[in-house]
Amino acid sequence: MGKRRNNPFVSVIIPTYNRGWVLKEAVDSVLEQDFTDFELIIVDDGSTDNTHHILNAYGEDIIVFRQDNKGVSAARNKGITSASGSYIAFLDSDDIWLPKKLSKQVDFFNSNPDAMICQTEEIWVRNGVRVNPKKRHKKLSGMIFEHSLSLCMVSPSAVMIERNLFDEVGGFDESLPACEDYDLWLRMSCKYPVYLIDTPLIIKRGGHEDQLSSAPGLDKFRIKALKNIIESKLLSDGQYRAAVKTLKEKCIIYAGGCFKRGRYNESKYYYDLVNKYML
Repeated sequence: MGKRRNNPFVSVIIPTYNRGWVLKEAVDSVLEQDFTDFELIIVDDGSTDNTHHILNAYGEDIIVFRQDNKGVSAARNKGITSASGSYIAFLDSDDIWLPKKLSKQVDFFNSNPDAMICQTEEIWVRNGVRVNPKKRHKKLSGMIFEHSLSLCMVSPSAVMIERNLFDEVGGFDESLPACEDYDLWLRMSCKYPVYLIDTPLIIKRGGHEDQLSSAPGLDKFRIKALKNIIESKLLSDGQYRAAVKTLKEKCIIYAGGCFKRGRYNESKYYYDLVNKYML
C-alpha cells in the first residue's frame, strides 16, 4: 500500500484484473496529469499475471489494494470506500487519460458548485485504429436519464463524481457481471444532471478479448438494471413510462432470441416481464 495524501481533492480509482499488458500506460496517464491534488488507488482484483510486479515499481506514488477476484464492481466499490477525496474519478485499466483531464473537470466543478457529476468527451480506438462513434452514441449534457435507457451513455473513465453522491445512491451492483455502470448511471441520472465537457480528454480503447462491454447477451443485464430502477420508486411518471417502454422492447427482443435457441423457460420469463409493468 502506498502513501495516502491528506484530504486530496480527487480520489482516482483504477480497478484491474490481469491487465499487465496495458496497465502501466493507464497508471502513467494519471501520474502525468497537470492537476496534482489527487490520490491514485488501484484495486488489483486477484490478478495472476505480472500486475503485482508492475505496481510495486511505483512505490509510494500509488495506493494498492489486493483482493480475491470478485469482479469490477467489487473492485470499484473497494476503491470508493477507501477513498478520502471529495470527488471520485474512475479509469478503466485499458483506457488512457489525456494530461488535462483532471484539471478541466476540477475547473468545471469549481465554476458549477451545484453540479454532482460530469464527464468528458472521448476518443475511441478499436484494435489500435481510431474510430468514430455512431450518432446513437452521442453524449448529451444535463438530464440524460431517458436518453440513457437504450444504451449506456456515460463512460466510467470519463466521469468525475462528488463523493457524497455514492452515499445517497449506493455503489456498483456487485451481482451484475456486466452493465454495472449502466445500472449506476440510471440511479444517478434519474435525479441529477450529468454534465458534459465537450472536449475529448480520454482515449477509450477496445476490441480486446477480455473487454466486458463486448461480451454477448448484455441486454440480459440491462433488463435487470431497468427492472431495478422501475421498482425503485425513484422515477417521475415520465421517467417510469420511458423506462417501462425500453424494458418491454428489450425483453421482446431478448425473449425471442432465447426462444430461437431453445431456452424456452428463459424466454417465458422475459415474455412474462413484458406484461408485468403497465405504461
